[in-house]
Amino acid sequence: MDYKKYIKSIMDFPTKGINFRDITSLLEEGPVYHSAIDELAEFAKSKQAEIIVGPEARGFVIGGPLAYSLSIGFVPVRKPGKLPREIATVSYEKEYGVDTLCMHKDSIKPGQRVLVTDDLLATGGTIEATINLVKQLGGVIAGVAFLIELTDLDGARLLKEYDVLSLIKY
Repeated sequence: MDYKKYIKSIMDFPTKGINFRDITSLLEEGPVYHSAIDELAEFAKSKQAEIIVGPEARGFVIGGPLAYSLSIGFVPVRKPGKLPREIATVSYEKEYGVDTLCMHKDSIKPGQRVLVTDDLLATGGTIEATINLVKQLGGVIAGVAFLIELTDLDGARLLKEYDVLSLIKY
């Protein structure tokens, strides 16, 4: 399916000079959203994923339905102060400072095959941090999947050692 035609581009959002790729227009189209999740699920099956991990918030919109369709678990990656049990954390550099991501320490079993997913791959910082959390807990990265990859931002350079699927590339 040509998913690109369901993505709206919003110029100068959130700041001047940015061409924002809006996935919500794809999510609003039930059969298209379903098809995208099915395609990601086939990738996850081919990688023998045992659990899905996704960072908040849009990673939940992809990861939750993907895990459901595969009848496997979903592990949310959150900002500090959002998870109630003992957590593992990782901090990473962003364009304008440092950010921290958290995951429950008992959410990944050592050796478990994990598919990491998010809506969009840009510079790759959030996904690299998410992968580092999974590895810290002993998980094995089975693959990484996105709806959209912004190729000019070269986030894929951080994922060279993994199998990556992006349904749409700009």
